[in-house]
Amino acid sequence: MRSRRNTGQRASAGWMPKPLQGAPYHPRLVVERRGGVDIVLLAKAAVMGVVEGLTEFLPISSTGHLILAGSLLGMADEKAKVFDIAIQSGAMLAVILVYWQRLRDTVASLGSSAQARAFVNNVAIAFAPAVVLGLLFGKVIKSHLFNAPVVAAAFIVGGLIILWAERRPASLVRIESVDAMTPWDALKVGLAQCVAMIPGTSRSGATIIGGMLFGLSRGAATEFCFYLAIPTLMGAGAYSLYKERALLSASDWPVFAVGGVVSFVCAYACVRWLLRYIATHTFVPFAWYRIAFGIVVLATAWGGWVQWAE
Repeated sequence: MRSRRNTGQRASAGWMPKPLQGAPYHPRLVVERRGGVDIVLLAKAAVMGVVEGLTEFLPISSTGHLILAGSLLGMADEKAKVFDIAIQSGAMLAVILVYWQRLRDTVASLGSSAQARAFVNNVAIAFAPAVVLGLLFGKVIKSHLFNAPVVAAAFIVGGLIILWAERRPASLVRIESVDAMTPWDALKVGLAQCVAMIPGTSRSGATIIGGMLFGLSRGAATEFCFYLAIPTLMGAGAYSLYKERALLSASDWPVFAVGGVVSFVCAYACVRWLLRYIATHTFVPFAWYRIAFGIVVLATAWGGWVQWAE
C-alpha cells in the first residue's frame, strides 16, 4: 500500500486521494487509521458500489461513471482500478439471483435437453471473442485509447447509434427469445460486446444494441446481455485480482467486500427495474443521457477536474 508523508506524519494506510491535475490536494480527505477500520474509506467503497451496481447493466458505461466517481472520491490509483473490476462480481451475482431458476434448470438438464446445451454453447460462443481480443489488445487499448476525447466520442457516438437503432422498423426483428438464437447470432453479439473494449462504450450497451441491430428483439437482446455478463464479469474480476495480487493485502478485503455487496444490491434492483422498463419503453432516454455525459467528460477533462487516462 502506498503512503504519503504530510508534515512529518504517515497518512492513512488506505487508498490515498490522488491529486487532480490543476486542483489542490485536500489533506482533509485523508483519515488516520489507528488499528481500526477506516470508516471513510468504507463509505467511499459503498458509493463506488452504488455507481457500479446502477450503471453496469444500463447502456451508459459503468467504466466512465466509475472513473468520474473515483477521481472525485480520491480512489484513482492502481489498486482502485482493481477494485473497480472486482466489484463487478457483485453485479454478476445479482444476475445469477434474478435468473436462478433458468440457470439451475439449464444446468440440471444439460445431459438430456438439446435446448439447454444450445443455450450454454451460445453463451460460450459469445464470450469467446472478448477473451481472445482482450488478451491480444487489452494493453494497447489502455495505453492509447483511454483519454478524454476517445471516452467522450464513445459516449456521444454510442448515444447516436442507440437513437438510430430505436428508429429501425419492428419488422426487422426476427428473434424474440434467446432460445431462438443460432451460434452465428451468438457470435455476432459476442463481437458486438468487444466494441466495449473502447472506454466509454458500455458493455451492456454494445451487447444490447448490437443484438438489436442483428435482429434480436429488445427483450431478447437485454436478456442475453445479462446471461453473457456472468462469464464476462466473473472472468474479468478473477483475472484482475490474480494479475494484480501483489498490490493487495488482507486489510483490503473489507473495502472490496463492502463495494461488492453494495454493487450486488444495487445491480439486483437495477436488473429487475430494467426488465420491467423495456417491456414498455425504448432506450432513447439513455441515448440522450450518453450524449450529455460525453459533454461532461470533455468539460471535466478540460477543467482538469478528472483524469480520464490510465
